[in-house]
Amino acid sequence: MPAGDAVAPSVVPVFAGVGAVASQLAPTKRMATGISTGVLVVAFALRTVADSSSGGLDWLRWTTPMGWPEELRPFASGQALALLLPLITGALLLGTAVALAARRDVGGGLLPVRDRAAPRLRLLGSPTAQALRSELGGLVAGLVGVGAFALVMGVISDAATPDVISKNVQRQLEKFGFESVVTPSGWLGFSFIFFVLAVSIFCCAQIAATRREEAEQRLETLLALPVGRRAWLAGRLLIAAAAAAGVALAAGGLAWAGAATQGADVSLASMLAAGANCLPVALIFLAFGALAFALAPRASIGLAYGLVGVAFAWELFGALLEVPGWLLVLSPFHDVGLIPGEPFEATAAAIMVGLAAIAALAAVRIFGHRDLTGA
Repeated sequence: MPAGDAVAPSVVPVFAGVGAVASQLAPTKRMATGISTGVLVVAFALRTVADSSSGGLDWLRWTTPMGWPEELRPFASGQALALLLPLITGALLLGTAVALAARRDVGGGLLPVRDRAAPRLRLLGSPTAQALRSELGGLVAGLVGVGAFALVMGVISDAATPDVISKNVQRQLEKFGFESVVTPSGWLGFSFIFFVLAVSIFCCAQIAATRREEAEQRLETLLALPVGRRAWLAGRLLIAAAAAAGVALAAGGLAWAGAATQGADVSLASMLAAGANCLPVALIFLAFGALAFALAPRASIGLAYGLVGVAFAWELFGALLEVPGWLLVLSPFHDVGLIPGEPFEATAAAIMVGLAAIAALAAVRIFGHRDLTGA
C-alpha cells in the first residue's frame, strides 16, 4: 500500500482525539470547531514546510500527523514508529478527553467564558452591517483555509513536470479539457477548479447562515424594527457576494505568492484574474441558494449544498466517462476557462452572472411576500 493511501487511517485516530479534547475544553461548538481547525491548519502547515524545504527541515514531518504516513515507507525501509505514533497519540488524546469530561459541568467547558462584557456597537448601524459583523468569523476562516491551500498549490506548481505527473494522469486530465498540467500555469489553472468549488461552498455557507437567522427567530426581532424584508435579504446577498470575492482574490494572490517563492513564471495579474474567475460559478450557486431560501426555507440549506455537489460530481464523473459535451454543459463548472492555463470564457461568465442576477432579484421579491418560517 503506498504511503499516500495510509493518510486517512493514520490521521483519523489523532484528529478524532483532537476533536474530543476540544469539545471538553470549549464551552461552545464554535470555539471547539475553531480549536480543532487551528490544530489541523498547523499540522498541515508543518507538513508543507517540511516538503517544500530544500533541506534541513525534513525532521518536521515527525512533528505533525500529516507527515507520519510518508515515514511508513512500505516499499522501502519502513519504520514501525510511524505506524505506532497515530495509535498512541490518538489513545492519549481520547484518554485525556475522558479525564477532562469528568472535571467539567454538563453543557460547559473547561476554558473560561465571559458571561458579561462591555457592549460593542460596531457594525450595528444597519441590517447589512450587522450581517457582516455576524459572519466576520466565517469570512476569516474562509480566507485562512482557502488562502493556505492556495499558497501550497503555488509552492508546488513549479514541481509539475513530466517526470512527476505520469502520461496516464495527463491523459485523464485531458478529459477535463486541460491540455497541459506540466507547467506552473497549467498546474495552477487545473488547481483552480477546486477553488471554484471552495468559493461556491463558501456561498452555500452564507445561505445557511441566512436561514439560521430566520430559524432561530433573530430575524423576527429584526423585522419588528423599521427594516424592510427585501432590503434585508438584498443586503445579506451583497455581503455574501463581496465576501466570496475577497476569498477568491485572496486565493489568486496567495497562489501567486507561493509560485513566486519557487521562481515560477506566473504573473500576479493572471492569478488575480484566476481568482476573479471563480465568481461567476459561485454567484450562480449563491443566487439559486437564495431562491431556494425564498421558496422552500426549510430545505434551502440542503438544496444549496446539493446543487453544488451534484454539479461538481456531474462535471467530474461525466468528463471521466466521456459523456457528450452538450450534457456536461448542464454543470456550471464545465463552462469555466481556468486561468492561467486556459483562456477566459467571457460569454459563459456573462451568462452565469446574468442568470445569477435574475435569480437573486426573484429571491428578494419572493421573500418580500412569504411568511417567516421557524426551525
